[in-house]
Amino acid sequence: MIFLGVDLAWSAGTTTTVPADTGVVALDASGRVADATWTVSIPDTLAWAARHADSDALMFVDAPLVVLNPAGQRLCEKHVGQRYGRWKVSANSTNLGSKSLAGVRLREAAESACWRYSSGAAGPPYSGRVVSECYPYTTIVGAPALGYVSERPTYKRRPRSVLPADWPELRCRACDELIRRVAALASFNPPIDLRSHPETRRLIDEPSPTAAIAYKRREDLLDAAICAWTAAYWRSHGFMGCQVLGLDAGSDDEEAPTIIAPTRNEQRRVEQPDRRNFVLNW
Repeated sequence: MIFLGVDLAWSAGTTTTVPADTGVVALDASGRVADATWTVSIPDTLAWAARHADSDALMFVDAPLVVLNPAGQRLCEKHVGQRYGRWKVSANSTNLGSKSLAGVRLREAAESACWRYSSGAAGPPYSGRVVSECYPYTTIVGAPALGYVSERPTYKRRPRSVLPADWPELRCRACDELIRRVAALASFNPPIDLRSHPETRRLIDEPSPTAAIAYKRREDLLDAAICAWTAAYWRSHGFMGCQVLGLDAGSDDEEAPTIIAPTRNEQRRVEQPDRRNFVLNW
């Protein structure tokens, strides 16, 4: 199975504006980065996925894929704050009134191209082309191997206590430290070897740039790598190492809006059934 990570640009562009870059990474089961690049639209992203997907492929996307609520916040987004808030992780609210629903458009287009959406309720897939939603911050603080035991790194959102003038240098240091930790997963289960592709190797070999546009491009690729690794983590560890955010207690709804998130035991909550003994069908 190939694992695809997509850090989707939430704004898909308009007839008069160019879409923002989307970071994409393809990861094989051995941990080799088969491809790492940027796409510029939903059709471009799906064309990239088609080029790299085997008959069995799991694509994890950092963007809301299923949005059904007219207003407010999706349940999976509430669960992010409830279960990972102690690590200073929360999620933006998404609803049918949100301006940027590129993830929904991507999921619909993927389904038209014979991908299947999975909420994760039935456990990791073992065949077919499957797309699910993830959130890199929950991986960063939920996967024990990355070592963020108390709070998330400050590589994205500027803390209020940090002056704007100090922020570029601080986020670069935090981003480079996160890259160092991801690079250390080359021998982990599952592995990801950032040195196996020129673009991800540059993440290790070059320091993060302070210029905003160049930094954002680097951050998008790093998040895509984390998404791909999260897909592999879900496939390898299932409910033993992950939880499905957004499911009501006892729900087996494979079409529900969810976020699949690596988790420490202390991040689990009793309202979702303990599925850690779930037997995978392969």
